[in-house]
Amino acid sequence: MDLQLTDKVALITGSSRGLGFASAEALAAEGCRVAICGRTPADLSRAVEQLRIVAATPEHVLAIEADLFRPSEVTRVVESTVATFGGLDILVNNLALAGGGGIVETPDEDWQQAFDATLMPAIRASRLAVPEMRRRGGGVIIMIASIWGRESGGRMTYNAVKAAEISLAKSMAQQLAADGIRVNSVAPGSILFPGGSWDRRMKADPDGMVAFIRRELPFGRFGRADEVGSVVAFLASARASWISGSSVTVDGCQSRSLI
Repeated sequence: MDLQLTDKVALITGSSRGLGFASAEALAAEGCRVAICGRTPADLSRAVEQLRIVAATPEHVLAIEADLFRPSEVTRVVESTVATFGGLDILVNNLALAGGGGIVETPDEDWQQAFDATLMPAIRASRLAVPEMRRRGGGVIIMIASIWGRESGGRMTYNAVKAAEISLAKSMAQQLAADGIRVNSVAPGSILFPGGSWDRRMKADPDGMVAFIRRELPFGRFGRADEVGSVVAFLASARASWISGSSVTVDGCQSRSLI
């Protein structure tokens, strides 16, 4: 299936590895010009090398070293993408950081950090992307959320910020439909990739993870990052032209929610 993404400009935040990289890889393979960003130079360099293998040309990949927890860096990344590629058609918001424990043990600082490092970069990047998309007659914004933003489970602060991202995507979708801008969220389940949280848990407690898979994952395995990236590419494409305001679960039937 031709997703009709050739030469579309995509910016993916938090994209040097994991779900962000998988989204960038899927979009690059479909012919997009992709801008990726990250804080770690080694990870960013490795990601660029891999993306240039699947991209139409090496010039279709832009890497920006940046810390998007800082508002000025979000602005720089969006402006650099537009300056390099001439516009912006697709924004994938993928940053996430949430610590803390129970309600009594988690201080205000942990709550504030979770929102500052996850929700606020998505708000800032979207706010900057919308005028660029309006100039091009439309666009697509995708939030990488989580099944734990849709139902109970996982760390409390993470649940809260991911639920906020899903709500934000729905509100933005209704606001921006008249501009031809579609907004959706993707809600992955437990996805295994090198350096990710499930990878660390697998190494720390392999027996516990075997029990977790048997208990929680009906297909008997963790999901793969590319399985999320493929959904992102589809939602970014004209083939998904009538999908907006949705939260698309990508979890191998892990979650229990009926909607």
